[in-house]
Formats: sequence, C-alpha cells, structure tokens
Amino acid sequence: MLSLSSESSLGDVFVANRAQLLHVARRIVRTADLADDVVQEAYLRIADGACGRQIDKPMGYCCQVVRNLALDHCRRQSLEATYRTFDVDVETLDVPGPASPDRMMRDRQVVGMIEKALAALSPRTRVAFQLYRLEGLTQRDIAAHMGCALGLVNRLIAEADEAIGAMRHLMND
Repeated sequence: MLSLSSESSLGDVFVANRAQLLHVARRIVRTADLADDVVQEAYLRIADGACGRQIDKPMGYCCQVVRNLALDHCRRQSLEATYRTFDVDVETLDVPGPASPDRMMRDRQVVGMIEKALAALSPRTRVAFQLYRLEGLTQRDIAAHMGCALGLVNRLIAEADEAIGAMRHLMND
C-alpha cells in the first residue's frame, strides 16, 4: 500500500486541486455558495487528520470526502424540507368568501362545456383521459389495462388535453 510522502500531505493535495473539488461539489449541490461551504467543511475534516490510515490515492480520497459531504448536505436539506413548517398568522390569510351566484353559474357552464368536449371524444380517448387525469394511473398502467401501446396512450391523453385546452380561456379569471 502506498502512503503519502512527507512533503505531500493530504491537505496540500486538497489545496492544489481545490478548483476540481469545487466542481465536484457544485455538480451535486447545484450552487456555487453551497459548493464552497461543502469544500471548506471537507478541507477542515481532512486538515484535522481524521483518517489514520494510509491513503493510496489522495486525490480520490479528497474527491470522495467532498462528494460524501455534498450528498449529506442534499439529504439533510431534503429531510428538513419534509418537516419544515411555516409560521403563518391565520388571521392575515386572504381566504376567498363564498362564491357569488354569477360565479357559480359560470363555473357550472364551464363544467358542462368540458363534459361536452369529453363526450365528443372517442370512448377510448375518454377512458385513457379518465384513467390518467382522474384516477392517477401511469401511462404504462393504462396501456396494460387497455391492451394498447404506450405511445397510443400518450397520443390519446394529448388529444383529450387538447380538446379541454381549447376552453382554458374560460377557466382563467
């Protein structure tokens, strides 16, 4: 097993290849500032001498430390986002009041027009649309259910979306 020579410490290798290590971190964390933080933390750990064994490939070791810390950072952010709560004053929220009779009538008309547009589609297109948009099935599951190709399911859904899309201007307020 090769060891680091006395003149070439792990910290020296890290400093000499900092730009490449920054690139490794940036590809994982996606921002230059976070990459800088990760590289700095990696340097502190490496300079601390936490590794008590001989290193065969010091640059590979440095890259792995940076990569692991960057991935840890991403996992931590993802976990925090899952449990993050926001302090919102419920009293200041702008909650819409009951819909006006005009609005309710207009909404019913829009729903009726959408139903007519769907009724004008072929039964196969309608079924594919309902399974995808209303039931939440994947296109692959729909293809298996309907006994057709995945590309056909995609085309059927696009056809239904296009028919309904022609009425989007009615839905926007």
